[in-house]
Amino acid sequence: MPKKILTLEFKDLNELHKALGIAGTKHPLFSIIKFEELPALNNSKEAKLIFDFYQITMKTSFPCSIRYGQSTFDFNEGVVSCFGPRQSSIIDPHFVYAKSGWLMNIHPDFLRTYALGEKIKQVGFFDYEINEALILSEDEQKSLEIIFQQIEREYHLPIDKFSQDVIVASLEVLLSYFNRYYERQFVTRKINAGGILKKFDLLLNDFFQHKSNQGLPSAGYLAAQLNLSTRYLSDLLKQLTGLTTQQLIQNKIIDLSKDSLTGTTLSVSEIAYQLGFEYPQSFSKLFKAKTNQTPLEYRQSFN
Repeated sequence: MPKKILTLEFKDLNELHKALGIAGTKHPLFSIIKFEELPALNNSKEAKLIFDFYQITMKTSFPCSIRYGQSTFDFNEGVVSCFGPRQSSIIDPHFVYAKSGWLMNIHPDFLRTYALGEKIKQVGFFDYEINEALILSEDEQKSLEIIFQQIEREYHLPIDKFSQDVIVASLEVLLSYFNRYYERQFVTRKINAGGILKKFDLLLNDFFQHKSNQGLPSAGYLAAQLNLSTRYLSDLLKQLTGLTTQQLIQNKIIDLSKDSLTGTTLSVSEIAYQLGFEYPQSFSKLFKAKTNQTPLEYRQSFN
């Protein structure tokens, strides 16, 4: 019988502040906390944490482990992690806070009337897993520290009609830096990432050879097989190939279907079912969109 894990859900920021043993928020929808100012955590059990708001953490020296799925990850250098609302994580019984850095909490309503409110929903790294955190160089860490310090200063000033505008503007700059540094991280890891691309292609081939009776392969399935989040895999593949996971799946479908159309006498419907399509019309529609020909037109062009 699996052991029961304590689950803690936080629906608003003041609930979190109370649980952390610190004063309430200066703004009901936004807070920024320095790790070194948090009281020691008395935690003797594994706990699953779920928050109804965005969280951004920048940690320098992080002597603890966090578990995602079946893997445990240790951080002992400057890292940035971003979490979207309702994203869960499990902390171990010996969890301690980072020695320095910041924890930023942003309720979606804080951004609701700003363009950033919609933009942040499209930002990929809020869907990344903890093992896909942004590892900072010394210069990058210094640049981000300046922005975090600016936001912290503004947060502690008396609230006026410009306070929220200033913080949101700083958040936009912060996310732009995250995008830049993640791009660098993808580039510097390209050698290792090439192995992921090879594994991805092998997984696709294996799926179509042995599992097409289960339907079409999904981006989520392939990411899980590679121990990556769906969003991170897609962003990584886009950096490596210029194509998203879904586009690469579709290209593989077209390549395999072309082989069948020119090398076998199978009907279009039989090929569609063989590839995992539930409806042959869906296959024909995709083929036409990708090649500007129907499957039959493509086959006839080789006769």
